[in-house]
Amino acid sequence: MTLADLDAVLEIESRAYAYPWSRGIFSDCLRGGHDCRVMSADGEVLGHAVLSAAAGEAHLLNVCVRRDRQGHGFGRLFVHHLTERARLLGAQVLFLEVRPSNHVALALYESLGFSQIGTRRDYYPAEAGREDAYVLALTLATPVG
Repeated sequence: MTLADLDAVLEIESRAYAYPWSRGIFSDCLRGGHDCRVMSADGEVLGHAVLSAAAGEAHLLNVCVRRDRQGHGFGRLFVHHLTERARLLGAQVLFLEVRPSNHVALALYESLGFSQIGTRRDYYPAEAGREDAYVLALTLATPVG
């Protein structure tokens, strides 16, 4: 992901989430050295992600696939790629937060081997105030070679 991708990223983000990240958040992630990625096909951005890695851990901060491309395996492919990136960046564990109401994402993460290790109370903004977040973790194998 580069600053030039942000218009497409923000369009995808705003159509996918009721409470999307702002341009400033994505810009800060780029400037801060996070591993910011876009998934594209035929020159079209299909999704985006932000991964932070340090001290043997990684945190998947944001992953989003365009609404009209959801349900076609792009999210699975993207998360698998990000898991490999985290491993290559030296992480032994990959963490993420997910809304309990996001059943599709929960099913995807569980099918990829993530397990719930905790709950962050009132983590996300929601229509009725705040929503908890489940904290999920995946233990990563050490890269071979």
